[in-house]
Amino acid sequence: MPTILDAEIRSQPDIVESLLQQELPRIAEIAAQLPAFDYVLIAARGSSDHAGIYAQYVWATLAGYPVALAAPSLYTLYSAPPRLANALVVGISQSGQSPDIVAVLDAARQQGRPTIAITNDGASPLGQAADHVVELHAGAERSVAATKTYTAQLAVVAAFAATWSGQPDRIAELRQVPAAMRACLAGAAEIAQAAERYRYVESMVVVGRGYNYATSFELALKLKELTYVMAEPYSSADFRHGPIATVHAGSPVLLVIPSGLVADDLLALCGELRARGAELLIISDLNEALALARTPLPLPTQVPEWLSSLTAVVPGQQLALHLALAKDLNPDEPRGLAKVTRTR
Repeated sequence: MPTILDAEIRSQPDIVESLLQQELPRIAEIAAQLPAFDYVLIAARGSSDHAGIYAQYVWATLAGYPVALAAPSLYTLYSAPPRLANALVVGISQSGQSPDIVAVLDAARQQGRPTIAITNDGASPLGQAADHVVELHAGAERSVAATKTYTAQLAVVAAFAATWSGQPDRIAELRQVPAAMRACLAGAAEIAQAAERYRYVESMVVVGRGYNYATSFELALKLKELTYVMAEPYSSADFRHGPIATVHAGSPVLLVIPSGLVADDLLALCGELRARGAELLIISDLNEALALARTPLPLPTQVPEWLSSLTAVVPGQQLALHLALAKDLNPDEPRGLAKVTRTR
């Protein structure tokens, strides 16, 4: 069955490629114009918050900036905005419409701090509240579940990381990502077939670490909103600190294991989970990881670990889409959800 969501998932490589072409010079200009700052505060909700989690890792590893996620209720419900001395404040929002995210940037500007909006609508309230705006150029996202705007946000975050790093090779690596994303899309038929197996699953654990800690949150959200599976995200470290006790024979666990520094830890966790009888779904470019899976979800092209979040999310998006179809659900209109959510 053709769906809008499938078309939007497939559009992601072209969108990221176009975004980089249009916005990399702009991002370099913004980086050069920013006053000195010591850390970054990010305000976001939903999938955009997961892009913020990615920023916590990539802006720290490549540029050395500590990154904190804002608590917007402090600015709205409690009317108690904290001191933002020495902060760069960044709002990330697909629509740019949510009042609580705008409130964080308003407070930052009142305190004289620099602000950036990353949004699909530069004319939105968020865009108007910011000193600098980076647009996603993703076009109208008609399916309720965010896909193309999420990966566009990741691309912007990665572009700032590469720019701040001062290493031209990082920009070159980033420009290779759209081709790697296209390769990931080639496995859709196999993922659709694999999804049938999980039609009656009611719960699932999603595990990632490092750069793909964000991916675990984003894929858990996609499974919840598209398939109504109660999917819970964890880092492999946090999962060992108690939640692993919930695993029993047949428990489905989705793991994101790209090449890189986190792979050994996640492979070790796979051994622990298999000993408990868990059924593993594994997104990876490593043959040794895929060999451990009941349901392997291959990443056909290897990218540097700092960029793996942009590729690893794609087979997970496809899994959620095809599991929704296997359950006879409409992935374009999840129950009780709207495209734009405004929170205060």
